Amino acid sequence: MRSPLSFRRLVVALAVSPLVLTACGGGGGGSAPAPSVTGAGADDRQVKGGGTLTVALNADPDALDPSLSTTLVGREVFVNMCEKLYDIDATSALVPQLAAELPEVSEDGKTVTIKLRTGLKFNDGTTLDAAAVKKSLDRHRTWEKSSRQADLAAVEEVTVVDPETVSLALSRPFTPLTAQLADRAGMIMSPKALDSEGDNFGAGPVCVGPFKFAGRTSGSEIRLERAPDYYDAAKVKLDKLTYKIIVDPNVRAANLKSGDVQVADQLATTTVAGVQADPNLGVVSGGGLGFYGFTINVGNAKGATEKPGKVDTALAGDPRLREAFELSLDRDVINKTVYNGLYEPDCFPLPLKSPYRSPDLKCPPHDPAKAKQLVTESGVKTPIPVTLLSPNDATNQRLAQVIQQMVKDAGFAVTVQTAEFVTTLEQGREGKFDAFLNGWSGRVDPDGNVTNLITSGGTNNFGGMSDPGIDDPIKEAAATGDVNERRDLYAKAVQRAAEIRSVIYLYHNKYYLGMNKNVAGVKYYEDGLPRFTTAGLAQ
Repeated sequence: MRSPLSFRRLVVALAVSPLVLTACGGGGGGSAPAPSVTGAGADDRQVKGGGTLTVALNADPDALDPSLSTTLVGREVFVNMCEKLYDIDATSALVPQLAAELPEVSEDGKTVTIKLRTGLKFNDGTTLDAAAVKKSLDRHRTWEKSSRQADLAAVEEVTVVDPETVSLALSRPFTPLTAQLADRAGMIMSPKALDSEGDNFGAGPVCVGPFKFAGRTSGSEIRLERAPDYYDAAKVKLDKLTYKIIVDPNVRAANLKSGDVQVADQLATTTVAGVQADPNLGVVSGGGLGFYGFTINVGNAKGATEKPGKVDTALAGDPRLREAFELSLDRDVINKTVYNGLYEPDCFPLPLKSPYRSPDLKCPPHDPAKAKQLVTESGVKTPIPVTLLSPNDATNQRLAQVIQQMVKDAGFAVTVQTAEFVTTLEQGREGKFDAFLNGWSGRVDPDGNVTNLITSGGTNNFGGMSDPGIDDPIKEAAATGDVNERRDLYAKAVQRAAEIRSVIYLYHNKYYLGMNKNVAGVKYYEDGLPRFTTAGLAQ
């Protein structure tokens, strides 16, 4: 066995080339100039013990089961309740969490050995050991309902070496594995709870974490309590952590101003300046790893993971129409009019500052004249009907309306169909849409932004795109630790995806976290997940 060179290369690359946390500037739509928002710095204020922190979420998470969850808001809850084998730090470097150290990888890259921390307990008092880790990893990768299968597809077998060590046998070298184990695929669940709850684990999840699950009222709130069995319990100051579901961004900001909540996640860019103007409140930024845009259904006839089939829509049938649709859109105008200039317009899934992004990747310019020409060349009768599925929050509806107007002159007649966020995900997975507004919160390793999203049979490949020109270079990139090789391979894959246009990316979204200035000790990194382990009211 040797030290994991490929994994360490990834850590170094991310540590020396961190994504910038400051917002891009510019105003829009006649509004005031975009406010300047910086990343969360060190907050060294002393924190009082006790109390409840109430946090507003912008959507209701799906199942609180690490094997099933697919939402960002679910990850926001998990980060304070379900720890992983690895995590990221403030510089986006991968660090051990439940594991004792970074993994050891064999010379051929096919055997990964993970040492575990000792003396840890789940929040039901059960001991964390190698057998528990194996049980969770096997569930993630083999359960037919699991959304983690693609994350761990390279893992063929998990073996208990001794109570403190597990060994993973891989079918191929897989450099992104540590990054996958720093997310839901690396969350370890209580074997006692898995045995008693089975498929219903998400109704009463039990993990290792600073807080334990205490209850949930669907569509309203999720309640956590301080976990007495947590290995670092002295750091945890809060007695309770309550997540309130407040979908409307204006109501979320108003609740923050009134003091009904002390923290509000994902502030709408239209409310950031107003929150900043309140002397009792502050705003910090995070995120930037992910992206947002819309998916066009080109092959999802029977479900995202099924073999692609024929989709009977104009957009699916003619790539010229998909190109025309994209060329009708002005990303800069969208950023200014919908997001007050606080996002980063882009047309690729790789973050703008990523060391794995080729400088040769260029976005097509806004070209309404060419869009009209392509529609004419297609011979399809206009106006061309397109149903755009959108989450029902105000910001997404505003984005949908802007898209609707921008593509109208080219000959597209867009009808906006709205539904609750989780419902849109279900419809997306089932292929019940023409186009679908959706995004991805992003991962520190670029593989996490493409595999399972644009590769054949991926659970989040809602458009049913399937092409060896995408699949093959992404697999090759995952097998090497060389940053330059990976950069070139990802460029090939995302350029080919850009030609097919099943996903049209619009921007990299920043996350804006509003907090009462009395709240201290919150950690907010580039993954956009507020960590409350050391949080509380300042003394």
